[in-house]
Amino acid sequence: MERTAVNPVTWSTELGFNQGEVVSGHSRTLYISGQTAMSADGKPRHDGDMAAQLTLSIDNLEAVLSEAGMSLAHLVRLNVYTTDVDLLFQHYGVLAERLGAARVAPTSTMLGVTRLAIPTLMVELEGTAVA
Repeated sequence: MERTAVNPVTWSTELGFNQGEVVSGHSRTLYISGQTAMSADGKPRHDGDMAAQLTLSIDNLEAVLSEAGMSLAHLVRLNVYTTDVDLLFQHYGVLAERLGAARVAPTSTMLGVTRLAIPTLMVELEGTAVA
């Protein structure tokens, strides 16, 4: 797989994401449903704790990637949904650090929403990965 960043501006790369990516030579695409702070038995975790919810959401995203034989390095798209954008930005370094460690800057969209499927959840990560 070959990835080519498309950045007509440079400010986004300083925030850890590319404006676009051309992906060629890949053979598999994984579309990842929104991952949240849910335990393995389907229970919401870390009520009121954005940092812990974000960390578990990333862990769950990585679990799906791993099950498909992929890693964060294969992410080409990451959508972030949150009930509190300002609070998420206070903890966004957790996500940026994990993506940076994987040496990936997937295209990204962050949206503030009134609520997620389970009312106590504050962040949801949805992705697309290619290998």
